[in-house]
Amino acid sequence: MAYYENINLEKGMYSTPGKTFTQVLESLDSSDNYRGTPLEGLDAYQRQLKRFAIKVSGPQSSTVEQFFQSSASAALFPEYVARAVAQGMEGADCIQDLVAAVTKIDALDYRTVDVGTGDGELPPAMGVTAEGAQLPATNIRTSAGLVRMKKRGRMLVSSYEALRFQKLDVLTVTLKQIGAYIAAAQAQDAVDVLVNGDGNKEGISFAPGGTPNYGDFVGLWASLSPYELNTVAAGTAVIQKLLQVPEFKDAQAGMNFQGTGRLCTPLGAKLIHVPSMAANKLIVLDRNAALEMVQSGDITVDYDKLIDRQLERAAISMTCGFARIFEAAAAGLECAG
Repeated sequence: MAYYENINLEKGMYSTPGKTFTQVLESLDSSDNYRGTPLEGLDAYQRQLKRFAIKVSGPQSSTVEQFFQSSASAALFPEYVARAVAQGMEGADCIQDLVAAVTKIDALDYRTVDVGTGDGELPPAMGVTAEGAQLPATNIRTSAGLVRMKKRGRMLVSSYEALRFQKLDVLTVTLKQIGAYIAAAQAQDAVDVLVNGDGNKEGISFAPGGTPNYGDFVGLWASLSPYELNTVAAGTAVIQKLLQVPEFKDAQAGMNFQGTGRLCTPLGAKLIHVPSMAANKLIVLDRNAALEMVQSGDITVDYDKLIDRQLERAAISMTCGFARIFEAAAAGLECAG
């Protein structure tokens, strides 16, 4: 009998400080021990699924009931839920195109750093330092206020009787949609910090404009210098107008959109659709310098309820916040209605 088949699974593994359920399993059953075996490529959690013959995807996927054949296999269910939600977040996630860094913490309070120079923000004006003169200073200090953290999630409400014979791949579709909702809410939070500030730094100023045109983009590109304009965020109404700009219809942009579905501006910046944005707002930024995402833990599920009450009512959530890094790394345009 393989070692992974002898591991004692219980819900207390979800409450190990600083470790996820899978990390706890890996500490007991390292994947390094399976190199060169048929189980190579599976992590510790996937080996436990194999142990109980649970298939979470494909035409032969198991039913929800199979997770609850024993108390040991039931302990695997919350991790399945968390992974399915994470897949949904990854599929719909545009945060990676908005933030320069992701900071994970094990607390609800966090102070980011404030970076600047004696003459304002980085990067300072280029100049020659005379012999014996003092070099320009870069000041790094802790910000005065805390990063505002928000919990985003959904309540999963069902009964075991309603889902016990449901295939897991179908349930996964629903859980992925919950993940997509969380990702969209986080994108809105990120945009809100750019627009309104984070409590330590002010929000961006919006230049007045008419119907978005190529000249507007050139002006925004110039105003962002020396930062790079590589991301554009806008709501549905503004994006509809942008797609009518003649420069968006050139052969290369059209081929990219029609072939891959990816939206791209004439300046090569990635276009991010944030449906909840104001109908007349457009934001441009350097994703390498504008925002920091602060994440308190990973996806949280009510593991005890999912195990003991079998889906009766369980919360799925993630807590995170956003802070501005360099104010000059983002700018905005207010379009005509």
